[in-house]
Amino acid sequence: MMDDLKRRELFKLAAGAAFLTQIGPAAHADTVGGGPQFFTKEEFDLVDELSDMIIPTDEHSPGAKAAGVASYIDARLAEAWKGEHQEEWRNGLKLINSASQKKNGKPFMEATLEQRTAILESFAQNEKNPKTPEEKFFGALKEATVYAYYTSDIGIHKDMDYKGNTMLKEFVGYEV
Repeated sequence: MMDDLKRRELFKLAAGAAFLTQIGPAAHADTVGGGPQFFTKEEFDLVDELSDMIIPTDEHSPGAKAAGVASYIDARLAEAWKGEHQEEWRNGLKLINSASQKKNGKPFMEATLEQRTAILESFAQNEKNPKTPEEKFFGALKEATVYAYYTSDIGIHKDMDYKGNTMLKEFVGYEV
């Protein structure tokens, strides 16, 4: 059964479960536009690219960039009470650029798509049991991306086809 599930379908299931147990913001209109609130322009562009690599546009729905995921993450970090969360994100983004500089001789945003993908894949190697700071940051990045995407209008309505509470003309349940 698990082999038949695609990555995006797993994200949908996880986000749907999170949505049902904890209602998050249904739209990110409050965070889109106006420029970064916490990140520098370069950091914001990096988060925007990373999130879109995690949930790219496909034939079914737009990706993380279109959903305003980077803006959402930026706004949450801008209002964070604990400075260590902000520091973790800044340090994590530095780790990504450092890894790209070491491996490719250039910052992440100047690397080719194949080089960028290789960096993320190396960070995701031990996703279930992260040990290095790079692996731990990738987990936080992915978790924030998935949460922000599937609580956005695009994630809920376009990707998950959530219709909300609607009146059914007739019960369309299952025969037992």
